[in-house]
Amino acid sequence: MPTDLRTRKLAQLAVRYSTAVKPGEKVIISGGYEAVPFLIELYKEIILRKAIPIVRIGLPNISDFFYKYANEEQLNYFPEYWFNTVKEAQAYIGVSSNENTRELTNSNSKKIAFRQGVMHSISDYIVNEHDKIRRVSIAYPCMALAQEAEMSLTEYENFVYNACLIDWKAFGKRLDKLANIFEKGKSVWLNGENVDLKFSIKGKNCVADKGEENMPGGEVFMAPVRESLNGWIKFDYPAIRDGKEVTDIKLTFKDGKVVEFDASKNKDFLKEMLNVDENASYVGEFGIGCNPRVNRFTKDLLFDEKINGTIHLALGMAYKENGGGNDSKIHWDIVKNMKKVKIILDGKVVQENGKWKI
Repeated sequence: MPTDLRTRKLAQLAVRYSTAVKPGEKVIISGGYEAVPFLIELYKEIILRKAIPIVRIGLPNISDFFYKYANEEQLNYFPEYWFNTVKEAQAYIGVSSNENTRELTNSNSKKIAFRQGVMHSISDYIVNEHDKIRRVSIAYPCMALAQEAEMSLTEYENFVYNACLIDWKAFGKRLDKLANIFEKGKSVWLNGENVDLKFSIKGKNCVADKGEENMPGGEVFMAPVRESLNGWIKFDYPAIRDGKEVTDIKLTFKDGKVVEFDASKNKDFLKEMLNVDENASYVGEFGIGCNPRVNRFTKDLLFDEKINGTIHLALGMAYKENGGGNDSKIHWDIVKNMKKVKIILDGKVVQENGKWKI
C-alpha cells in the first residue's frame, strides 16, 4: 500500500521540528500497531538524521485482560529496565492512535488508577524533565479515532493533517504574543454561561504550545496558584479517561479545592479521580485553545484542548514549566466551550464569546 505523503511530512515535522533530533541521539518512538505506517516513516527519518531509533510497539487488546487478571505482584511491578532506557534517550515521540478507544470502559477503575501511580515516575520524567529529554505527543489518523470523531477515515485524515501541517513558526509568533500578555497578568475571571470562576496566575509561567510538545499544538497554558480558585464551572464537553466518558461535569471550588462535584454520567468515576491523591482535587493547568484548524469536538484530547474558542482546566499535576505548585499522579484536562463566556484578565475583557479582544 503506497505511503500517504502527508504521513511522511508529519514524520519530518516530528523529528526535525518538534524534537529537533541531532546526530547520535537516541530517540524512542512509541505507538500501537495501527500506527505502524507512521512509525516506519519516523524510523526512516531518524535514520536519515543519523540518530538511533528505539522502537516500542504496543500489542492490541491486552490492557483489559491485564486489569482483569493481573495479581497484586503484577500490578505493583515497576519496569526499571524501561525507565533506564527512557533516561538514556534524548527524545521521545509518542504516537497517539487507538484500535479500540473504549477497551477499558468496564475495567476496574481503582486498579487502573493504582497502576498509573506505579508508572507515574516514568511519565513524569518524560513530561517534566525538559533539560534531559525532548518529547512530543503526535496524532496519527486511524479508524477508531475517526469513529469517535464521527467522521469517515478520509475526513478524519484530512482533519488531522490539516491541523498539524501548518507553518508553526509563523503561528507560534501569535501564540507567543498571547502568552506574554498572560505572563504579565495576575488574576483571571471566567464569567458567563455555566461558569463564574476566579483564580490567580500571579508569578506563574505562561507557555505557548507551538507544536513542540504536542502535535497539533495551538494553545497557551499556565498553572493557577493552587489555593486561589473560587467559584464554579460546568463543562459542555464530556471528559474521557481510560475509556470512561464523564458528561455534564460541574465543579465547585473553594480556596482551590473541589468541594462539590456532579456529573450526569459516570459520577462515581469522577469521584475516584478526585480522590486519587490529596492533590487530584486541585487544578494544575488553565489552558486556552487557539488552533483555528481544530474547529470541532472529536473526543480526542490531543485535539479537543486546542479547539479555537475553548478553555480547559486540568485536575491534578501542574507542569514544572508553568512553575509547578501541585504534584499529583493524574493530570486530567476537561474542556469547556467559551462561545457565551468572557475571559477577564486583571479587570479587562481579553476574550468574549471565543473571540480575542487583544
